[in-house]
Amino acid sequence: MRVTTAEFIKRYGSLADRALTEPLTITKNGRDRLVVLSAEEYARLKRRDRRVIRAGELTDEEIALISKAEVPAEYDYLDAELADDKP
Repeated sequence: MRVTTAEFIKRYGSLADRALTEPLTITKNGRDRLVVLSAEEYARLKRRDRRVIRAGELTDEEIALISKAEVPAEYDYLDAELADDKP
């Protein structure tokens, strides 16, 4: 859901309750400015941000997804970083 800053201020109670079930984007001058989400969702995202696993712990599904992943064309220049004939 997306609301203006003024609308968020006017309807804080109901919008804060809604943010418990879905992220709420607050805009200013038509541009996204803030996102309000539940403390539980924030904690989940923080845990995921710091998640470290060994390659051997990956599931077959995760390995399949990784093997199918493609680097976006705008990052093709990074292939030069892996070249054996770097100067």
